[in-house]
Amino acid sequence: MNNLVVKSNRLNTAIQNLSLVEIRLIQLAVIDSRETQTGLTADNPLRISAKRYAECFDVDVDTAYDVLLSAEATLFERRFSFINERDNQVKTRWVSQVEYIKGEGSIEIILTPAVVKEITRIDGLQTFFTKYLLGQTATLNSVYSVRLYELLIQWRKAKKTPLFDLETFRGQLGLGVDDYKRMSDFKRRVLDAAVAEINEKTDLKISYEQEKRKSTIIGFKFKIITKSKPKQPHERTVSRDAYTADMFTVDGLTDKQLWRISRHKEFISTYSGLAKGDAGKSWSAYSDFIIGEIKKDASKFSKKRPIREYLDGKEEDYDFSR
Repeated sequence: MNNLVVKSNRLNTAIQNLSLVEIRLIQLAVIDSRETQTGLTADNPLRISAKRYAECFDVDVDTAYDVLLSAEATLFERRFSFINERDNQVKTRWVSQVEYIKGEGSIEIILTPAVVKEITRIDGLQTFFTKYLLGQTATLNSVYSVRLYELLIQWRKAKKTPLFDLETFRGQLGLGVDDYKRMSDFKRRVLDAAVAEINEKTDLKISYEQEKRKSTIIGFKFKIITKSKPKQPHERTVSRDAYTADMFTVDGLTDKQLWRISRHKEFISTYSGLAKGDAGKSWSAYSDFIIGEIKKDASKFSKKRPIREYLDGKEEDYDFSR
């Protein structure tokens, strides 16, 4: 599993108030639900184990047990708001159900329909999305650092952001109206600390400028530089951004997910001609052949689009009838 966090820009810029532990669990939920197709419906919950949490965030398993137990008590109550495609404000929860599994050190969660829509129905054309590798934020010790990274990674290719309105920005970071009300406290305890931690621990180098109206700060603009990645011996140069999540591989995908890819109509029209002889005599043989070829070399199936994008189509984009 390559631990790729993918969500719509609408969800990424939501006004929310998650704790560090909770935001980490939501990150895992986004990753694992997309990979396993669980947690998306009421009858098929997603299970997150203490071991999984411990491995991702470099904590001991006992700490992870405590984290999951505390999350069971708080995560269901966390609400957030975002602006939907109709430009209306939506208020919702992250999860519709959470259950701690006694004796197993794990929790089962079901994501709300609003969250499911914003992490699964992503095409890059009508729904713009943000993606990053979990490892970039896993060592960050402040929830403000994690949220600032998420907000800025959305603008990495542009290398700069528009003006982040102060009040909206505070809400996106998870601050309440009474938290760090003085600008000096906000900058010292939240903004500057987050910038420093991101610059030290992640793949981004960031800076900001404040914008004023008369003598009052009304927001911030950020500049974003992607740090150079040290080349490993014999590392090949690739044309795509090495820091974007690798949508061109199938690491961690199940056979069921590969089968879904093979039944995408655009995929069929592009690659079905590869199935020669017996492999082309039936749809079952075609899928078995294609899945085997994908496992051998996924890169040759990314001519028109990254191969993982074939997972995220609408139901009418697939041919499951044969």
